[in-house]
Amino acid sequence: MELQEHGCQYQVVIGVGAATFAIVNCLTRWLVPGMACKTPQQKWKWRNVATSLVHSAITGLWAPLAFYQAPDMQDDLINKFTYSSHALVCFSIGYFLYDALDMVVYHRKRSTYELLVHHFFVVLCFSLAVTSRQYVAYGALSLMVEINSVFLHTRQLFIITQEPKSSMRYKMNALLNVATFLSCRILLLGWMTRWLTVHREEIPLTFFTAGSVGLAVIVMMNIILFCRILSVDFSGVFITSYNSEKSENCTTGHSRAIGYVRSLFQEEGTKRRVVD
Repeated sequence: MELQEHGCQYQVVIGVGAATFAIVNCLTRWLVPGMACKTPQQKWKWRNVATSLVHSAITGLWAPLAFYQAPDMQDDLINKFTYSSHALVCFSIGYFLYDALDMVVYHRKRSTYELLVHHFFVVLCFSLAVTSRQYVAYGALSLMVEINSVFLHTRQLFIITQEPKSSMRYKMNALLNVATFLSCRILLLGWMTRWLTVHREEIPLTFFTAGSVGLAVIVMMNIILFCRILSVDFSGVFITSYNSEKSENCTTGHSRAIGYVRSLFQEEGTKRRVVD
């Protein structure tokens, strides 16, 4: 695909993005399962997460496709971009603006303010990229994290509907969630931080400051989120390891940990309430 200098009309695409997810959210009102209708707050949460899942599915496919169509972008993340990558970043800005407004209006809690901080830095960095038409490829690359978000949002939907941790689909999603979290979030964000440091002499102070602070906040939030996921979905591994240190040698403890991971693919008779 030919690299371009002008890109899309970002105001229009941002507006289309926001409108798209407002419509998606309206459509979800007819899709909410009975288990997620116990309270108005629970119903709102399911619809909000389902809307986020649609965004993740779209951008999780769009981002790698943009780089597949124009592999030259990876050689110059500052100046090179395509119409598709520019539109991708603009479209995502529209989503984050819509999602922030949805949370401010309907869900004013501590967890909301944490996400609003995340959304603020994402919109700030993406807006600098699309208006200046620089670092568009860098912004598009960051959206690779949405591959993991597909499994992350699916996990949230399972929790809202009280899907048993013993179910096969919960276990499969849990493993895919951790695997893509490591590859599409931790490793990718680490590489992006390194890239920012290596190219700091080429980056204006405004862009470098916004990128550095934004990445630092997002990386910290992702590390905390990863620890929460491990503590809930893989707590058995840590419990087993702790008990084995007290009563058994390292070999036995290692075997138990492996046994737990294997048990993720086996059905269990008892059903427990899933907590986030």
